[in-house]
Amino acid sequence: MQFGVFSVSDITRDPVSGHTPSEAERIDAVVQIAKKTEEVGLDVFAIGEHHNPPFFSSAPTTLLAFIAAATERLILTTSTTLITTNDPVRIAEEYAMLQHLSKGRMDLMLGRGNTAPVYPWFGQDIRQSLPLALENYNLLHRLWREDVLDWEGKFRTPLQGFTSTPRPLDDVPPFVWHGSIRTPEIAEQAAYYGDGFFANHIFWPKEHYMRLIKFYRQRYAHHGHGTEQQAIVGLGGQAYIARRSQDAIKEFRPYFNEAPVYGHGPAMEDFMRQTPLSVGSPQEVIDKTLTFREHFGDYQRQLFLIDHAGLPLKTVLDQLELLGGEVVPTLRKELAARRDPQVPDAPTHTARVRAKYGELVPRQPRPNANRGDNVTGGSPYQDSDQVAQAAQPGN
Repeated sequence: MQFGVFSVSDITRDPVSGHTPSEAERIDAVVQIAKKTEEVGLDVFAIGEHHNPPFFSSAPTTLLAFIAAATERLILTTSTTLITTNDPVRIAEEYAMLQHLSKGRMDLMLGRGNTAPVYPWFGQDIRQSLPLALENYNLLHRLWREDVLDWEGKFRTPLQGFTSTPRPLDDVPPFVWHGSIRTPEIAEQAAYYGDGFFANHIFWPKEHYMRLIKFYRQRYAHHGHGTEQQAIVGLGGQAYIARRSQDAIKEFRPYFNEAPVYGHGPAMEDFMRQTPLSVGSPQEVIDKTLTFREHFGDYQRQLFLIDHAGLPLKTVLDQLELLGGEVVPTLRKELAARRDPQVPDAPTHTARVRAKYGELVPRQPRPNANRGDNVTGGSPYQDSDQVAQAAQPGN
């Protein structure tokens, strides 16, 4: 079981102090949060992708590569990568590069996102979001598994004899989670490919996510990847922790009331009853999180949202101390004791390489550097004069 935190990268005014951090402050803070996540013994740090204010994470691979260089064992991932408005070729290249730089300490979560204006910004039509997601992932899946690819679809130009570079580390593509809050077609996509399914599990009652996860498990088994219990499931969650429950309620209330998504809406106590939001002592957060297994079955990854709604950095780091020092150790022990022995561990690069190669040395692809360009296969220089000119000093 993997535990970690995720950030949506919002830049929000602190309703208590009145301070709104700059982009530079928030970017620096997220790096500190990721490093602290490793320090307190958690497994995963995830960052979202957004291209509009008040969010800053428009280039998650750049950010995660920097964090990879500053950490040693932390698994880095996204929450989510936009499969609809990103070119699958760029996703294949950028995340394979991140896989190499992190020495395999990464995976990614794909999703359609929830910001409608992003589609025209990147030349896409939101009315085509679902077929875009399905076609684009089909291409991404093949780009990581075929060294030379011919491909033609509806939403981008065809590829002829194309090789995305770098090739996946150890010839094992990054593990993919498909994130969804409402769409059974995405659960079906995850099941069809034998990938993971991540239910955001933040805003809606458990019954909604129970239906989606049950459907994914059934389809995972239908497509022959294993039993329903062996399907790979991840869950989100929200938590605010203090040593005393009354302190947690008092401290978090102003942030809840002004939160960009659910502020000025339901009372915090009502939201806590209706959704996974946990505000209380370490034991109360433990107790509520343990109910997730009762609702969804054994699962492989639990991520908590802890840095949103304007919470100051010091408060977030204190949350991580409580999460890593008191909450997660108990959750690990309790969930391990209750776990069905048939349930697989969370996928990691090391385990997937071992499953593919055993004790053999993994294949390291070496695309032919002399093959020329990806379209014609010819020399990048068309005649001897161009070759001679390119060889001149200064060229």
